[in-house]
Amino acid sequence: MQGPLPRSLGNLTNLRRLDLSFNNLTGEMPENFANLEFLETMYLTSNKLTGSIPDWIKKTPTKYVRCLPGIDCVFYILKHFMNYVASFSSTTNNSIASCLRKDHPCDGTAKNYNLFINCGGERAFVGGNEYERDLSFEGKSKYYISSSGKWAYSSTGNFIGGSEHRFLAKNESILTMANAELYTSARLNPLSLKYYGLCLEPGNYTVKLHFAEIVFISGPTFGSLGRRVFDVSIQGKKVLGDFNIVEAANGTGKEVIRNFTALVEGSTLEIHFMWSGKGTNSIPYRSVYGPLISAISVTPNFTPHALKDKKFPVVAGILLVLAQDVLPFLVIFGVIWYCLRRKAIKNDELKGLKLKTNCFSLKRIKAATRDFDPENKIGEGGFGPVYKGVLPDGSMIAVKQLSSKSKQGNREFVNEIGLISSLQHPNLVRLYGCCIEGDQLLLIYEYMENNSLARALYGPDGLKLELDWQTRRKICIGIAGAWLHRDIKTTNVLLDKNLNAKISDFGLAKLNEGENTHISTRIAGTIGYIAPEYALRGYLTDKADVYSFGVVTLEIVSGKSNSSCRVEDDFMYLLDWANALQEKGALLDLVDPALGGNFCMEEAQQMLNLGLLCTNSTPALRPAMSTVVTMLEDHTPVQAPAMKITRTESCGAAEIQVLGDALSGWP
Repeated sequence: MQGPLPRSLGNLTNLRRLDLSFNNLTGEMPENFANLEFLETMYLTSNKLTGSIPDWIKKTPTKYVRCLPGIDCVFYILKHFMNYVASFSSTTNNSIASCLRKDHPCDGTAKNYNLFINCGGERAFVGGNEYERDLSFEGKSKYYISSSGKWAYSSTGNFIGGSEHRFLAKNESILTMANAELYTSARLNPLSLKYYGLCLEPGNYTVKLHFAEIVFISGPTFGSLGRRVFDVSIQGKKVLGDFNIVEAANGTGKEVIRNFTALVEGSTLEIHFMWSGKGTNSIPYRSVYGPLISAISVTPNFTPHALKDKKFPVVAGILLVLAQDVLPFLVIFGVIWYCLRRKAIKNDELKGLKLKTNCFSLKRIKAATRDFDPENKIGEGGFGPVYKGVLPDGSMIAVKQLSSKSKQGNREFVNEIGLISSLQHPNLVRLYGCCIEGDQLLLIYEYMENNSLARALYGPDGLKLELDWQTRRKICIGIAGAWLHRDIKTTNVLLDKNLNAKISDFGLAKLNEGENTHISTRIAGTIGYIAPEYALRGYLTDKADVYSFGVVTLEIVSGKSNSSCRVEDDFMYLLDWANALQEKGALLDLVDPALGGNFCMEEAQQMLNLGLLCTNSTPALRPAMSTVVTMLEDHTPVQAPAMKITRTESCGAAEIQVLGDALSGWP
């Protein structure tokens, strides 16, 4: 269609949906469109309309309007409408939101010089860079600014014929490409999706766009007939036309990266993904079309001001003169140093491991921890000291440093990297990377703001946390749902800022590469948490972890440490005391007095009974961890086994004789 918008459309007073996109319409919007009082959705994109957005738009119940450059979207009309209309007011008034002004000007100093976004996914660390999370599920008419303030996206459009609007795509199959965490999710849109780099230093940048088709499937199926076709523009210039991810990647579930250069003259970079009106929109199901993007990276092709050293030109000149004379010697020295260094650090264990994680330089880690400043020390783990660090972008990290006196050596270091890098679980501390340099062996984890569960429950005064009952129960469920790793204890349970429990210190878990299970190679664990069959006979199964979990459960409910609990010197261990109270029918006396009466007696009884059931001296009578999770989540009543306590001076712990059947049917 071409020419002006037909005025006759304004007479269709019952019209609810109007789509005139992808035409050659010109002129202004007719005034009688104000009669469309039942209009819900109107698309006018990819036309050549001019003039101003009329006043009636802010009064109409219209939900989604899309206008393109050529229409002056006046800011005072649209300020409360900012998520619905792309605005291009030329005002320089800083009191007006930047998203309503042309080119999204920076209100402060343009100091950003890079950008990494995991579109539609969680935060990811790839190639030493942190890709920010992008999980906002809204998209039909949304302007979103990231928490870092470095980028934003504008999403406009409503999927045709779909009752559900899916603006985030999740992969349902296994991806085999490198850096798969960038491609397991994506952001998509039926019409127009723009990403903005905000407050960027002026200069030339390299823009990398990561794509992978994770919605369509391959093979001789109906779903394989789907086609996604869209355009990509950077800074208003089309760089990809009729782009088809499947064709470019030669299949579905495969990555394809497109590199471009872009010039930022002001402070904003605009990347625009636009449906070209082609392809399919109902295969493999309705509302599957429009642009899809997996990740975006933007890096400078210049030295940013933040990284420049004022003395750099002088120093560079001196080095250039010296290099002419000493360059041959430097080359020889460099080769020798490289060979010796590799020989020193790459023993057989490290050679055999293909690290699926990021490698950090020692220089970068020293800068983050202020050269391992004692003030940044936050704990002592199985490796040695643990330090808090801050990366240049402000991200907090925890650095675990292998001590030369530690019992945990290179083998455990390799095991920990191999196990954690292969796992993704919400209740596991996330491994960002490692550093193997010189005599330094370091692991870099996500920083856990509330330290360990041990400190929260029975740490020094001033460091303990007031954990209410529901928080304790949530922590218990989180631990139960995590991976089994042969050394579960409260010091290995860390708490994030929201008091979610995450398991750390996987060095004692032996990874069986053949079956992805755990096998026993030697006695490893902590006194007070080790299952008796493992401590006495070295017999290890997953039921040993169940025992440790039972001890931790009792500690969570009681607020006391199992290994340091003394009750009038009658009992050495918390487990002894729990069994004695159970025999007296007074198990609830074990509940932490700090809770007062603010707890659910039924839930407390369930958790205490479950703790005793998990610490049964007979492994076969302990429930499987999956059963434990189900019982906790479903509030299933648990009947603890009847026990008789006899003191044994030789081991200082209770010798338990099971008198009842004790739920012999548990798996």
